[in-house]
This record gives sequence, structure tokens and C-alpha cells, in this order.
Amino acid sequence: MALDFSSLQSLYDHGFDTVIDVRSPAEFVEDHLPGAINLPVLDNEERAKVGTMYVQESPFLARKLGAALVFRNAANHIEASLSHHEGGWKPLVYCWRGGQRSGSFTWMLQQIGWRADIVSGGYQTYRRLVYKYLYKETLPHRLIALDGYTGTAKTDVLAVLNARGVQVLDLEGLANHRGSLLGAMPGGQPSQKAFESVLAGALCQLDPNLPVVVEAESSKIGARIVPPTVWNALKNAPRIEIGAPLEARIPYLAAAYDDILSDETRLKERLAPLRQHRGHEVVDGWFALIDAGDKQAVTRALMEQHYDLAYQKSRKAHDVPIQARVEAQSLDPSGLETIADQIKVIVDGN
Repeated sequence: MALDFSSLQSLYDHGFDTVIDVRSPAEFVEDHLPGAINLPVLDNEERAKVGTMYVQESPFLARKLGAALVFRNAANHIEASLSHHEGGWKPLVYCWRGGQRSGSFTWMLQQIGWRADIVSGGYQTYRRLVYKYLYKETLPHRLIALDGYTGTAKTDVLAVLNARGVQVLDLEGLANHRGSLLGAMPGGQPSQKAFESVLAGALCQLDPNLPVVVEAESSKIGARIVPPTVWNALKNAPRIEIGAPLEARIPYLAAAYDDILSDETRLKERLAPLRQHRGHEVVDGWFALIDAGDKQAVTRALMEQHYDLAYQKSRKAHDVPIQARVEAQSLDPSGLETIADQIKVIVDGN
């Protein structure tokens, strides 16, 4: 009998040993339940072939071919990927909508003696719960936003706070993007659905009775949209502003963004669209510094002529009150510890 889950938290607290996604690899890559493993009973090509046959030839022929492929692939998974499990193993299985793929695979697992069950409605049920949590409900957590100019080490401060037992939410880490024009990270960003999955999963692991520190972000991180439940809470969150002199921010940023600062072609491609905002003379000046290979001079120019100006404009437009301000003269490891010490005192008082 398939299991019904009425809330996202109840699904995360399923109590099974393993969650198995039997959808195709392409479906799994786009999005899946956090922690699920992919044991497809139809690969990408097989799924397309069965679907085409269903539409163009005959539903009966498609089901017959699909059944043969599903049981063949399921048998291979049992013999290879699952052979090490003992008799008491409890897997929870899902497919696209809790139908034939997950039903067939779960039946096989049950015949062996494993205590397998199915998510009623499959992945579609999961997506509805994620959407409800991130788009329809009010976030149960109290957010505290870290604000400050670009290069005040907000992401690194989150990591230090987390190590000290403070609840944090690293939106940039979840989105695999540093949240700026030059913020692309290796591997690219997850899909919007996958971003929402890891975000919802991270939130459900946090204690709603304790504050959560998060970096102040715009409504988009790279190409990923911050869902409205989180965005609304973030806009209204009390803010702690981190202050650091430009002379401390420049070496920090030059090290943090060394990957793109070292790629002159890509750096120029990313900066070229700013001509319409900052003018040709300014951007040509940046390009000359790039050609000279002076990374710290490039960083200084970008801060003084673009990023700091953009931050000041944003602050004026939104007029967000600052609850507290912490200062650091250095952003080396010792400086980050100093910032975290000050912020933890403020957070513990909330």
C-alpha cells in the first residue's frame, strides 16, 4: 500500500533506510528527493522509446515492452547495487507519479522479503509539497541577514558561525553561485527545481525556535530565483552589517575570485555588458588593468567604480534598517573569528 505524506516534513521524516528514485537519469538530474539514490528501471532512451510507442503504435505494445525493460533493469539492480542489503532493509521507492515503474520495482523488492513501500503520487507529490512550503506558506524560521559591501566575507563568516553552533542558511552554497556578476562556480548551477529541493531540505533541518543567519541576497542568485517564502522573510529580516575597509576587502576578493580573475577572456566577457551602465571609458580602464595582469588593481577598480556604487544605490532604494554593525580591520582567519564573535553575541540575544 502506497504511503501518503501530508507535509514536506513528514516526507523527510519517512523513517526508511534508503530512498530509491527509479525514474530515468535525466529526470533524476533535474531534481530528486534529497539523499535519494537513482536506480532507473528505464534509462533515458528506453523511456523515450516506450513513450513514442505508446503514442504512435499501441498502448498495449508499449506496456509490454516497458514491462520487459523494467523487470530486466530491476533484476540487474537487485543483483548488483542492492545485493549487500540484509533481510531487514527498508527502502522507500518513488517514480514520476507513483505508478507502474515504482510499483513493479517495489513488488520485486517485497517478494525478496525487503520491507519496501511506495510514495503515493511519486515525485509529483514531493514537488507539490516543496512548492507549497516555498511558495504558499509562511516560513517558520526567524532570519537574521548579514549585510555589507561586496567582499566583506559574509559567506565565510556563515561557515565560521556554523562551526560555532549558530544556525545558518547558505543560499549561495545551495545555488552554487557567489551571487554576483562574476559569481559563476565550477559545475554550474542546479536546476530551479533542484535548488528548491536542497533549500527546502536545508530549512526543514533547522530548528524554528532558534534564529537563522543568512546572507542578504537579491531575489536571484545567479539564474536561480529565491522562492517567495524565503525572499519575503529575508526582506523583512533584521540586518547585521559587516564593515571592513577597502584595503582589507581587495586582497580577500582577489583571492576569492582568483578563478575568473585568472581567465582574462571570460572576465572581459562578463564585464562587457556593464558598458551601458558605467560607460566605455570606465570599462576600457578595467580591460587595460586585466591586460596588465594586475588582479588587485582590477579588484580595486571594480569595487570603486561598480560594486560599491551598486550597493549604495540598493541601500538607498530599499532603506533597510540596520539592527547592528560589526567592524573588522582584517578579513584573514583571525579577522573572520573576530567578526563571528561579535555576530554570535548579537544572534544569541535574539
